[in-house]
Amino acid sequence: MAENLLPRIEEHPDRVAMTDDHGSTTWADANDRVNRLIHAFRDAGIGTGDRVAILSNNRREMFEAVNAAGHSGTYSVPMNWHFAAEEIRYVLEDSGSVALVADHEFADAAAEASAGVDLRLRTMFGGEPPDGFVEYEELLASAPGGEPADQSSGSTMFYTSGTTGRPKGVKSSLIPVGSPASTLQFVLEAFGGILRFPKGGDCLVMAPAYHSGPFATAIVAAALGSTVHLRRKFDPEDMLRVIEELRITSAYAVPTHFVRLLRLPDEIKQKYDVSSLGYVLHTAAPCPPEVKKAMIEWWGPVIFEGYGATEGGFVTFVSSQEYLDKPGTIGTVLPTHELLVVGEDGEHLGTGEVGQLYFRSVMGTDFEYHNAPEKTEEAHLEPGVFTFGDVGYVDDDGFVFLSDRKIDMIISGGVNIYPAEIESVLVTHPAVADVAVFGVPNEEFGEEVKAVVELAEGTEPSDETAAEIQRFCREHMAGYKVPRSVDFVDVLPRTPTGKLLKRTLRDPYWEAAGRAI
Repeated sequence: MAENLLPRIEEHPDRVAMTDDHGSTTWADANDRVNRLIHAFRDAGIGTGDRVAILSNNRREMFEAVNAAGHSGTYSVPMNWHFAAEEIRYVLEDSGSVALVADHEFADAAAEASAGVDLRLRTMFGGEPPDGFVEYEELLASAPGGEPADQSSGSTMFYTSGTTGRPKGVKSSLIPVGSPASTLQFVLEAFGGILRFPKGGDCLVMAPAYHSGPFATAIVAAALGSTVHLRRKFDPEDMLRVIEELRITSAYAVPTHFVRLLRLPDEIKQKYDVSSLGYVLHTAAPCPPEVKKAMIEWWGPVIFEGYGATEGGFVTFVSSQEYLDKPGTIGTVLPTHELLVVGEDGEHLGTGEVGQLYFRSVMGTDFEYHNAPEKTEEAHLEPGVFTFGDVGYVDDDGFVFLSDRKIDMIISGGVNIYPAEIESVLVTHPAVADVAVFGVPNEEFGEEVKAVVELAEGTEPSDETAAEIQRFCREHMAGYKVPRSVDFVDVLPRTPTGKLLKRTLRDPYWEAAGRAI
């Protein structure tokens, strides 16, 4: 028996563990399927420290693979299903993945990306697999269903886009790979307690689970005995309908979800009963105060915010009432961490002073970027003291506020987008002499991607040129990274040493927004 599923099996084997758009699985069935997948991994020679890549929409099979890795001492590597084939291939190769578990929805990209990659296992669910892939249900059926021996904790390595170049895998030391399987369950239950996550009930996740926020919500909810309801995509009225129909008690959201919910006509908002909700966790991006206050007024004081990142997990937390008392705050620092506010010269700053926010885990855990020691060093003040790149301050009551983002990152609809990755593609277009990419205000998504281009000699600025640049970008990367608009300038502003003065370009777009992030 998959060790960490044992309590659920003993309590209610026939209760539904997870649902998605295609069906449901009971705890007893989930246990059997995860056991079989563990055996299948082992039969393929996948062991402690190996990586299993997962390319999937919000499907139950995705979390079966995550659970199998979590009981096998291996890393699961969830991949962004928006990625183009060359981006998927990069993650497969950079992570050193030895297996690929794929959703048939992305069959063409999975086949193209994995062609020629040295993998010990390729398996696909949801439809007839392409050549080289084993059908997932056949794989499970051919594997033994008994309890695997010598189970151990695995972990998850998310890929997060970098400020320079390609995305990088984040490896945390929070859960030592190969440690007893109970370690993973202990950590999940502990963080559930710290985040005030309710036990049992029904949890709704409508955001892509390849992101760490919705992924963590689903995993923690399951570890605390909740039935997890996965949905492929977010639709505001559908969210209200599901909450009423399934009597959802907890849910995950990002600020863009709140914006879309609030835009619904009053008759739609009033049509559905959401009184079953007791806990809604939101993460990923700053939420406009007026939006958050409106959601609390509508749903009640059930909205909680966690601030953090894939790299270091959650580091601050705030309840609805605390937010109403301290509008704009991201909360107080969790007991698992210490906060350092650091000035430009490296000095530690005091209450009310604005500086870069650094955090230290009191448990001694840390993270590194896979195959990128220089990037790991850039994110640390010293070993164990890391930053997400934000600037802010702490008030007299210990509440943390963000002032600006120091690193050059865009957060659009809760998704981190790093301009350097887009710039590295656009600069290869023959019409582009120089380019700057940054975020500009977007009422619904918070920010959107803007490209400002200095054209090569002989190319004239036009709508057709802008569209061609966007098409080129779309051919080489996920659609959400493609600039929503392209502006042209004669010469991009740079210092005598060549440093791009991006803030000079960015600031005019934000002046009317009344905010810096």
